Amino acid sequence: QALSEIEGMGGRGGNLQETRVRPLAKRRVDMHGFCNPSGFQRSPYLSARGNFANIFQGSSEEGYKAYHADKYDEDKNPNGIINFGTSENKLCFDLMSKRLTQADMNMIDPPLLQYPDWKGHLFLREEVARFLTYYCKAPAPLKAENVIVLNGCGSLFSALATVLCDPGEAVLIATPFYGGITQSVFLYGNVKLVYVYLDSKITGTSTRPFQLTVEKLEKALQDAQAEGVSVRALILLNPQNPLGDIYSLSELRDYLEFAKRHELHVIVDEIYMLSVFDESATFHSVLGMDRLPDPQRTHVMWGITKDFAVSGIRFGTLYTENQDVANAVASLCYFHGVCGPVQHKVAQLLRDRDWINQVYLRANHARLKAAHTYVTDELKTLGVPFLNRNAGFFVWIDFRKYLKTGTFEEELLLWKRFLDNKVLLSCGKAFECGEPGWFRIIFADKTHRLHVSPPYATAGMQRIRKVLEEREQEILAEEKEQPCQSDQDGKADSTDEVIFVSHHQEPTCASSSSLGDLIGLLQQQMRSSDWLQKNTAEQFA
Repeated sequence: QALSEIEGMGGRGGNLQETRVRPLAKRRVDMHGFCNPSGFQRSPYLSARGNFANIFQGSSEEGYKAYHADKYDEDKNPNGIINFGTSENKLCFDLMSKRLTQADMNMIDPPLLQYPDWKGHLFLREEVARFLTYYCKAPAPLKAENVIVLNGCGSLFSALATVLCDPGEAVLIATPFYGGITQSVFLYGNVKLVYVYLDSKITGTSTRPFQLTVEKLEKALQDAQAEGVSVRALILLNPQNPLGDIYSLSELRDYLEFAKRHELHVIVDEIYMLSVFDESATFHSVLGMDRLPDPQRTHVMWGITKDFAVSGIRFGTLYTENQDVANAVASLCYFHGVCGPVQHKVAQLLRDRDWINQVYLRANHARLKAAHTYVTDELKTLGVPFLNRNAGFFVWIDFRKYLKTGTFEEELLLWKRFLDNKVLLSCGKAFECGEPGWFRIIFADKTHRLHVSPPYATAGMQRIRKVLEEREQEILAEEKEQPCQSDQDGKADSTDEVIFVSHHQEPTCASSSSLGDLIGLLQQQMRSSDWLQKNTAEQFA
């Protein structure tokens, strides 16, 4: 619809600011959620799709460009922008650089310099099948014929959207979600996204904030169908980005049964499956289930980008038992192939099970846990609520108390204020979160960028602290000037629903919460409350 409306403007000029998109019950892709058409003139050199792609930029893209123009460097540019916005693991360069430069990696056979099977070289697909069988705990050996290799999971999303949906059809996805999926699915293939909005309130059958339930899936699907939108698939992120949630086996089964009832394909992105860094949390892969409700419509993707801390190496893999889907995706691998020498290196990496288990995963998990602990301890000191999860590289933070009016416009201003203070975060709107004020921070970074300052510079968490303390003082000053104004005018009170919670476990009984957890919750409420600041002796007088 967005594309057709731009196209319908006519001529080769026209101001895109006049373009409007009518959202599907607030669940259809909203062009203005991730575009910046202000003052933009349509280019006579581009098609309607080209013009739309040209203005397709959200806060994440804007911040990413600013970061690359003024990148922090410990020695050369200590006052540059510190990037806590891009989901990369920067903790294991030493391990990966050493492993990727060993002698077994540097082999060039003639087949590596020739066109491969578009699904990927057979030696690599066999290695991927063995790797996934082992780490996904598959009940039976997975088959190489069901493996397709592409240059990253973004390419996989766009390829799957293309072969599963026609232009104008849609896929279901729960918000907040990784915003790059929008580019892959919508911008690339003109496939709509139907949002299943999750929120921080624990209501109905929910047992934790931002919990995805079958009831919410049913509601979003019904709303889309009522407006004539054909939904063809459901996307699941497990572990979830940006929440860090890990779905239980029972939850996964419920989601897959829901999809089967409605004959929906399920695209399961498990790209963080080996980045669960606490032994108390257990990841369950869809490929490890004894029985898939609808194996012909279940498609699982994974890649080395996150789990092996090599985002610069573009490698993703799809596992599907549906040979029609496999062959259709493989036909697009001509555009998204992985070069032969890289396929060799990835195969060598994946088959080195001893190094992965005894060296890499042990060190990576320990480093992730230490970095996560530091950042969350800082947030506790600041009295900032957050979701405390044990997977991925990110923490989902509640900055709502720093918004005076509780709007996405104010959220964007806070995001820009962080950027002005040379720290890049990701705001909730970039993930299509339905509640203004939530932010994602990436903690998988080196110590000197997190909290050890080189001379004449401040580390990332100190820069965040500075912005929040300044904002808090501004809000207090405004409230003193307007003491009679209701505190309910849009500002969320973090004491209403403290989201500083321990890692999610399967619910047992109410009495299972320890006294320590309860005390921690009460302490967090006291820290996050501004009751004492507002209700001073002078005000009572």
